[in-house]
Amino acid sequence: QVQLVESGGGLVQDGGSLTLSCTASGRGASRSTMCWFRQVPGKEREFVATVDWRGDNLNYAYSVKGRFTLFRDFARNMVTLQMNSLKAEDTAVYYCAAKVAGWSTASDEIDYWGQGTQVTVSS
Repeated sequence: QVQLVESGGGLVQDGGSLTLSCTASGRGASRSTMCWFRQVPGKEREFVATVDWRGDNLNYAYSVKGRFTLFRDFARNMVTLQMNSLKAEDTAVYYCAAKVAGWSTASDEIDYWGQGTQVTVSS
């Protein structure tokens, strides 16, 4: 069982920055692929970024590439999503996610989810 706790959401103006953090604990946390997804009401959960358990492979959604950066802190079992140049269309609930074995960017292949944190970008 992996537990995920997110923090760092909030309200920011268009063009601003926010940092989201997710701390993972429990059996398998250190060997999990860690991801961020986001969701707006009425739409499916959307992949944002992912990093494998070694930190060797990073992948970003096209919509955030060049603006968002994902860091993995192995000592603290934490992943941080630095979000810059935020736009109104980035407004969503952001979810930290873990896949214990293997690599995926598909929400239906995720093993564990955090509770979500709201990010609102005002235009």
